[in-house]
Amino acid sequence: MKSLFKSKPRTPVDLVRQTRDLLIFADLGAPDTKESKRDEKMVELSKLMRELKQVLYGDSESEPVAEACAQLTQEFFREDTLRILITCLPKLNLETRKDATQVVANLQRQQVQSKLIACDYLEKNIDLMDILIAGYENTELALHYGAMLRECIRHQIVAKYVLESEHMKKFFDFIQLPNFDIASDAAATFKELLTRHKSTVAEFLSKNYDWFFAEYNSKLLESTNYITRRQAIKLLGDILLDRSNSAVMTRYVSSRDNLRILMNLLRETSKSIQIEAFHVFKLFAANQNKPPDIVSILITNRSKLLRLFADFKPDKEDEQFEADKAQVVKEIAALEPKERP
Repeated sequence: MKSLFKSKPRTPVDLVRQTRDLLIFADLGAPDTKESKRDEKMVELSKLMRELKQVLYGDSESEPVAEACAQLTQEFFREDTLRILITCLPKLNLETRKDATQVVANLQRQQVQSKLIACDYLEKNIDLMDILIAGYENTELALHYGAMLRECIRHQIVAKYVLESEHMKKFFDFIQLPNFDIASDAAATFKELLTRHKSTVAEFLSKNYDWFFAEYNSKLLESTNYITRRQAIKLLGDILLDRSNSAVMTRYVSSRDNLRILMNLLRETSKSIQIEAFHVFKLFAANQNKPPDIVSILITNRSKLLRLFADFKPDKEDEQFEADKAQVVKEIAALEPKERP
């Protein structure tokens, strides 16, 4: 007889509505709610979050169903459930936070009638990014909010907002937080912001060149932390070698201060930092319009640089690296002093 009275499975819309109701309860609560009743509701909320995740990701027995995903996504963004979930995250337990993070991540990619409705929603609710970024200041929430943030900046309009906001300056401090996991997460978000949307990044770097590279050089490339320096020199190479940033690259390699920092990084004991520094240094050497002070520094240090490059090779054989090195050596050997204008 039991099977006759089985409760019918909840639809995706039901799941979202019930989740929203319980999130509102978790956020506001009710003064006269007994502890046991509250616990009961939080257990139910955890269960619902798992079910939402299952609809979006499928499980070991079944793939996600496109129609169910579309219904769930539509309902999620129709009634502000995303905002309620983000603001309620501190009140959820660890496992529920993890599930919630995966749900939010997946929703950024869900298309409804060929449209990313998450993008439209976030454009109208862009202040949610302020909450996610502030999460880096909270050790319990940083990794959850950080993962959500990286998924949201898949949308160009969201990345543009973050790049142009005052928050961008905070990343230079987040990357140096003493908690290694949080600092690494912030570094991953920083890299995503500066590499994903090429035209937006090029515009940001051109408009904000002076303060951005002053911070980048002093706080990251000249950091006392080895990992910070290594990540920063690798990312700098990725940025400057990207064709979209050619104007920024030309400006960067015309600065004697930048050259001084790169030459110091070439002298590091760490092979990986040396190799990454070389990929940026070669841009200074290849510049056919070197300013006189750059030429002067390279000539003054020519014998040291040529000695360094004589024994300079990556751990694995790399034909492209050897070709680049030969070209740099040739450029430096052929330098002649330039008259200052």
